[in-house]
Amino acid sequence: MENIEYGKQILEVEELAVRKVRESLGPSFDQAVSMLLACTSRVIVTGMGKAGLIGEKVSATLASTGTPSHSLHPADAYHGDLGRVVKEDIVLILSNSGETEEIVRLLPLIRRVGAKIVAITGSATSTLAKHGDVVLCMGAIDEACPIGLAPTASTTAMLALGDALAMVVAKARRFTAEEYAAYHPGGSLGRKLLRVSEIMRSGDAITVVATDVAVLDALLRMNRTKGRPGAACVVDDDRRLVGIVTDGDLVRHLEKGPGFLSHPVSEIMGRQPKRIGLDRLATEGLQLLRDHKVDQLPVVDADERPVGLLDIQDLASAGLF
Repeated sequence: MENIEYGKQILEVEELAVRKVRESLGPSFDQAVSMLLACTSRVIVTGMGKAGLIGEKVSATLASTGTPSHSLHPADAYHGDLGRVVKEDIVLILSNSGETEEIVRLLPLIRRVGAKIVAITGSATSTLAKHGDVVLCMGAIDEACPIGLAPTASTTAMLALGDALAMVVAKARRFTAEEYAAYHPGGSLGRKLLRVSEIMRSGDAITVVATDVAVLDALLRMNRTKGRPGAACVVDDDRRLVGIVTDGDLVRHLEKGPGFLSHPVSEIMGRQPKRIGLDRLATEGLQLLRDHKVDQLPVVDADERPVGLLDIQDLASAGLF
């Protein structure tokens, strides 16, 4: 129990640090947001040690939410990587003390390039703060470690402040879920934002027949369709979707004898089938399939004309479940 209680104390110290930064937020934060929004190049994030690790995360968050960014290690900057910084960049520098040797040495070099500096620091009178075009000062923060030295609460506060900056900028940019998906095509979050049009079968991979086509002809067309047709979309004279014939429909009618094969497909088709639009989320298609216990879902355009077909296997292949 002693360990648990001490763990709670640590979390409380870190919570207080974030709360302190929240309460100190002022006009400089708004200035930093405006600078990032006006930036026509990239936001370069740098810091030394633990602050540098926090900087890498802040940079990644910026980049994934619409603000081009990369991180720069101060030591690498002295050995050629300063060439990655150009005048149009903004350099976001993280240092709790504001006096870290590697950071202090870097400041005049950045000034020489001409890039603007946004500083996140715990000291408003530090060397870093004096060089900053905008300074986000967290104030003195008591560390959570037993000896009061290891960066803990200060880096938590730094991370929270960096996240706040990135998220306010993303909101101001009107960053959309679609853009987020474009930056995360391989992630689970990105997959949830896939559109039906991205995973449906289309073209010669779907079967479309008119209402007066014989069932046998429709069956033969389905058999010649590439991949796994599974169904035929039935359309009227204007090529608008009016029905669907599935493998299951054919099997159920075969139990009554083969006579129906010469009948028009309109006699056995399912009428007013469930459908989904091209621009809808693929997860909506999955929900429709599950809710209505159907295997195939026609995809239609704005004029209700079938342009694709969606089934459980398509969704599974896209990694949606």
